[in-house]
Formats: sequence, C-alpha cells, structure tokens
Amino acid sequence: MTQAERDRLVALKKAQKKLITQKQAAEELGITERHVRRLLRALKRRGDKIVVHALRGLPSNRKISADTEQKAIGILADPVYRGFGPTLAAEHLDKKHGIQVSRETVRQWMTKAKLWRARKQHIEKVHEWRPRRSRFGELVQWDTSDHDWLEGRGEEILLINMIDDATSRWFARFVRSDSTIENMNHLERYLKKHGRPLGFYTDKASLFQTTEKTKRDGSRKGKKQEELPPTQIGRALQELGIPWIAAHSPQAKGRVERGFRTAQDRLVKEMRVAGVKTLEEANRFLEMEFLPWVNGTLAVAPASPDDAHRPLEKHHELAAILSHVEKRRVNNDYSFPLDAKTYRIVRQDICAGLRGSYVRVEQRRDGSVAVRFGDRYLHVQRCEVRMKVESAKPAISKPPRKPAKRSDWMRNFRLKKPGPMRAFADQREETQ
Repeated sequence: MTQAERDRLVALKKAQKKLITQKQAAEELGITERHVRRLLRALKRRGDKIVVHALRGLPSNRKISADTEQKAIGILADPVYRGFGPTLAAEHLDKKHGIQVSRETVRQWMTKAKLWRARKQHIEKVHEWRPRRSRFGELVQWDTSDHDWLEGRGEEILLINMIDDATSRWFARFVRSDSTIENMNHLERYLKKHGRPLGFYTDKASLFQTTEKTKRDGSRKGKKQEELPPTQIGRALQELGIPWIAAHSPQAKGRVERGFRTAQDRLVKEMRVAGVKTLEEANRFLEMEFLPWVNGTLAVAPASPDDAHRPLEKHHELAAILSHVEKRRVNNDYSFPLDAKTYRIVRQDICAGLRGSYVRVEQRRDGSVAVRFGDRYLHVQRCEVRMKVESAKPAISKPPRKPAKRSDWMRNFRLKKPGPMRAFADQREETQ
C-alpha cells in the first residue's frame, strides 16, 4: 500500500466514524460525495483493500504469453540474427515469423536473455549541420563503400550510392570494383531514370580529380599551379553540363557517409538472413527489399515540390560521352596508334584536312572503337603490323693473326756510345 492510498484510507475512516462529513471527505479526496458513499459501503464489506486496485499483482489481460516470448527468444538466438538490435529484430519477427510485438517489448526480452545490451549514450560535440537543398535533384552526393558486405560468404563487392541531398533518396548498386567503367555504368542508370542533376558532390578520389604529381620532398610554394586535364568522369560531367563539387573532408558529405553506416549495420544483417551469396543476389535484394524500405522510411519530403533534374537532350549521346576518350594525331598514311595497335581510316571517309589533324577516339564500354573528326564519325579498321625480317649476313672467316716480328731497323743507328751493359747485350745478340 502506498502513502497516497494510506492517506485515502484515513480520510474514509474519519468519514465512517463521522469525525468529518462526507462532503469534507469528498473535497479532501478530490471525488464526489456519491463516490464517497460507495467507498464507505465497500469498506464495510471488504475492509482496507478497497483503496488498492483490484488488479494489482495479477497479470495483465493484454500480456503476451510466455510461450510466445520463449519462441521469439529462440528465434533471435539463432546465429543469423547475431548483432540485431530491438528495432530490426521486432521488424523481422513480424515480417518473417508473424510475431507482432512492440520494439520496447523485444528490447526487454533481449535484455533479459542477454542477447542485447544497451550502450550508454555519450554526449558528443554539437555539430551545426548544413541545411538541406530545397529541391529534388539540386545536389546529389556520390560515394563508394568497400565494406565486407557478404561477410565472407562470397566474392568481395562494393556499394556505389548516390543520395539526394534534399530528400535522402538512395540510388545504389553493388559492383565488383570501384573503376571508371562501373561508375559510368551507374551514372548512366541514374541519368536514364531521373535526368541530369544540378550538381554532384564527391570526394577528391582519382576517379573525379587528376592528382598532381610532385616529388616526394617537393614543395609547391612559389610555383604556379598548372591546370590539369580532367579525368574521364570529369570530362563526361562537363559534356553533360553537370557541375562537380569536391568535398574537403568526409564530414562534408556526411549524408552519404551516415547512409553507409546504416547499410553496413542493417543491410549486412538482412542479407545474412536472406542467405545472399553472389553479386546478382545482392543487387536483387537491394532493389526488391532494402531500397524500397530506405526510400519509404528514411526519405523526407523536399522543401520545394519542384524537380530540379534536367532532361537529356538529343546531343547527349551517353554511349559516346560515357566512354574513354583520347585524342590521336593522324599520320600521313591516315593511320594512328592506340594501345599498341594501329588503326587506319578507310578510304571512303578520307577528307581534306584530315592528314596531320587530331581526331577524337572513343573506346566504348562495349569494347568498340569510334573515331570522330569534327562532327563526323569515321570508319576505321585495324592494321596488322608486319615485323621487318632482316637477312642474316654470312660470317667472314679471318685467318689467324700471326705474331708481329720485332723490327731491327734501328739496330746500327747509334748516336751515342753505348754503355758497358748495352755493348754486352749487343755482343750477345750477334753471337746468337
């Protein structure tokens, strides 16, 4: 019995003994006089228990049965649910096993079964967030994560993600490598679905920015920085009319970084439950399960309903723009080198001014090669370079060299009288 209940009982007993009136007891208890009379009648029948709720100590009528609790704990104890939190565990119990319980109930069950332990919330340094852009397509953050997405069940894969800054909508896909071709493929899918955004926001990776080469101990102070040529993706964005913005730190593009943290926790666990082992299965699960959940749950409505994406124009030929482009000088025989191979322009496409000029060579993602001179595409064919065979010269045999004879032309040529040792030597030579 609590103190409030004891005080309530004292007031009722005073009214029962007529030490105070029923009106005074009602004002003291904050109830009506009719309810005071009802309590006094119950006090005669049941005694002091009337001030205590009749259901105290009894299980709730809405309490989940112990069998359901044990079944849920048995499911969550399976290794595939390792590391699940109460929120994700409650969703999977409802979706896959038909057990509808609240997140707080699952938290209590998991805490009691020692399947989950709450972490202390640390007060971090307050960071003033940059406000979102107002329109969908005004700014898109673009990055790649090389996390162990399959947890060793299959090949190593990476996740390329584009997140809209205004709405937090995802456009992601798993790939095998963070290469220029894979990023161009993902960019093409985005452009065909949404159009051209007003800007892409990425890090300073070599895919987007040409790295300046300097000596190991070199310094750029006092030197004029030269403008470097763009990368293939940078050139493609320029031809598409899409500005590129470089982030100076990971925190600057925090929206896509926090998105990767969510995926590395939730997506990894859900793919483990689904038994995903290959790249194709991972992309199928991403498209069918995870992206609908992210864009339906975590996405927000933009401040402005206007869509900032611009449509692709007729001159935006994605096959030509999203390719490896180089310039090659045409030789006098209307050929040009490319990757240790030689290509020649066919005779029907030869025109004035072509010899000695530069042509645009596009190495398409399908393996084909396209050559453009001005606004006109030229037909080319690969040339087979023949190796020059030099005839072997016959070896000239030389007679063996005879030892040179000692010359004696100065034997009797003496300007001075020889000494005793020289006279003895000359005498010995004559006797021999």
